[in-house]
Amino acid sequence: MSDLSLLRVAGIGEVRAGEDLAAVILAGCGYSGITLAPGDVVCVSSKIVSKSLGLWSGDRAAAISLGTRAVVAVRATPRGITSIVRTVAGPVMAAAGVDESNTGPGGGVLRLPDDPDDQARRLRRDIAAGSGFAAGSHRPAVVITDTAGRPWRDGQIDFALGVAGLRPVDDARGSPDADGRVMDVTVRALADEVAAAADLVKGKVTATPVAVVRGLAALVTAEDGPGAARLLREPGTDWFGRGDVEAVHAALGMSEAAAATVRAEHGPPPAALPGDPADTLRRAVAVARLARDGEVTAHIGDPEHVDGRWRISVAGDPVAVGRALERVITAAAAERVVLAAEPSGESFVAARWQLVC
Repeated sequence: MSDLSLLRVAGIGEVRAGEDLAAVILAGCGYSGITLAPGDVVCVSSKIVSKSLGLWSGDRAAAISLGTRAVVAVRATPRGITSIVRTVAGPVMAAAGVDESNTGPGGGVLRLPDDPDDQARRLRRDIAAGSGFAAGSHRPAVVITDTAGRPWRDGQIDFALGVAGLRPVDDARGSPDADGRVMDVTVRALADEVAAAADLVKGKVTATPVAVVRGLAALVTAEDGPGAARLLREPGTDWFGRGDVEAVHAALGMSEAAAATVRAEHGPPPAALPGDPADTLRRAVAVARLARDGEVTAHIGDPEHVDGRWRISVAGDPVAVGRALERVITAAAAERVVLAAEPSGESFVAARWQLVC
């Protein structure tokens, strides 16, 4: 593999709905003195793809809803409510990848394209045709990039949202390492590495949405390939398919509809736990009441602040009371609030208990 070059494509102005994006990119390459060569990788910000498709919306909440396949976690932050979702476009992202910066003179927000791999394939075809590459030749590859945060790490990084003509991964499992040991977990996310590298010369602040990565001809393929979809972890194999609080609620038997009801009535948990004990306890009671599709037969009272402590009364059949107590305790513990159960009567098997915080 030859040395790697990152070429900034300048001269790309505001992209409008319906505009020929391939022509815009090729004009930018010409302005920048770049002649596309076999094996080049053209990295394109998803923002200008969305603009060319006219994916603006004046309603941020509606745009997030349209871009959401499933909710992973919802939290209250100082800036408002933030949702982490599995997007229609594929990746798990905050706010379904809806973007409010550099959206153009009309304002509003931009949604991600529903099928970014298909957009990458179309863009690759049009760029190849516009730059004189014959069909089936070693045409430049296309990577549509977007920006996202990462679990366990501060900061954001560009990743491959859509890919055409580039090997998305390098699966080295079964191969020996430098010491002769067989590797069994090494799968490099090549397309993500290319997207991150390209972002070193493009970006929002410089209004540079396109870069060419040169020197990766060995990774560029004649066929379009599996796309960025190859990089998506299947929900069944994803250890982190839910947020920590949402995972506890699901284990308690909360349906998606019930979880949405709790959020609507009591708000989501705060991003920094623990939060306000009163809010946490109200959510815990609501979760206990709705868990297992409302099978809780004990009466769970509303939280009350008495003598400097929070108290929740639970009454009914002893077995049902025990179940209800554990559900409230578990739901509160998910938000880092500890509750203790105390019998209200003299007998240990009393059918009335209280939870104390």
